[in-house]
Amino acid sequence: MLLWLVEFSDKVQFFNLFRYITFRTGGAMFTSALIVFLFGPRIIASLRLRQGKGQPIRADGPQTHFKKAGTPTMGGLMILAGIVGSSLLWADLSSVYVVTTLLVTLGFGAIGFYDDYLKVTKQTDKGFSGKARLGIEFLIAGVAVYFIMHQSMAASSSSSAFASSVAFPFFKDLLLDLGWFFIVFGAFVIVAAGNAVNLTDGLDGLATVPVMIAAASFGAIAYLAGNAVFANYLQIHFVPGTGELAVILGAVIGAGMGFLWFNAPPAAIFMGDTGSLSLGGLIGSVAVATKHEIVMAIIGGLFVIEALSVIIQVGWFKMTGRRVFLMAPIHHHFEKLGWTESQIVIRFWIIAMGLGMLGLATLKLR
Repeated sequence: MLLWLVEFSDKVQFFNLFRYITFRTGGAMFTSALIVFLFGPRIIASLRLRQGKGQPIRADGPQTHFKKAGTPTMGGLMILAGIVGSSLLWADLSSVYVVTTLLVTLGFGAIGFYDDYLKVTKQTDKGFSGKARLGIEFLIAGVAVYFIMHQSMAASSSSSAFASSVAFPFFKDLLLDLGWFFIVFGAFVIVAAGNAVNLTDGLDGLATVPVMIAAASFGAIAYLAGNAVFANYLQIHFVPGTGELAVILGAVIGAGMGFLWFNAPPAAIFMGDTGSLSLGGLIGSVAVATKHEIVMAIIGGLFVIEALSVIIQVGWFKMTGRRVFLMAPIHHHFEKLGWTESQIVIRFWIIAMGLGMLGLATLKLR
């Protein structure tokens, strides 16, 4: 919205700053943090009043979690308010990538909100039907990937096959053209990202900082991939228009900082599926748009580990009747081993930072 001020830059030179993505990214970060800081206490008070008992605690979970009973959930509403409000102000709303990413974020957020609502009202850890939930997620993600492909075809100066191809890190020219099957692949990436972040969100602050790290990493990737000069220097694939996604990712970082203020142990609110699903979907959408789907598995490696721990646990139990981990997702396994919550959270943050730097290193290793 503020981008239109550039039209008056010939009269007021300061307005020329709004032309630059870096300036608007910083503005989006500050604005989203401010929105969460200002409205966070009111949202928390309102949710606490309406939810009563708050988020239900798993009966088979670690004993330390029972003291969290009564803590309100759906804190993702705070995050979404910061991201969307800030993006509407600072991002270029004529960008297909921006609009598509925001719609995925809101769509996944709505699914998460309904899931949280069912859990709170029924006081159970089982909410929305798993199959129905995944079906709607794939539908939203599939439509998003279609528009991303269409925009990539329109903007790319190279072969239209690029829009339906998967790029591989470490190889500057290696592309795998999936054709229309790319929609299925891209949708899987977005849905997997959303649910992986959702599984990670089990301890105070555990998912928030890794999401911010992933957002910062992909903010850099989006900016570089959307700039012909930088993309050519780094020998990564140039995707015109994706630089604008850095503004949204800046808003994610700011909203994450604001939310972490209230979510730090002992948490005054949980982000719930409302926040974790929407944030994961957002990161996944950016990965698809920038042609860095495989790099996302590195940058978001912590989320991958959490998701794999659940898949391994469930699969092995069905085959043998025994468990691999004391409890899944894997952060609960370490709780059962006697690690304190702060030890797990901080150590997982360190792992996320290392994986983020490793993912960014792939930009130069070509």
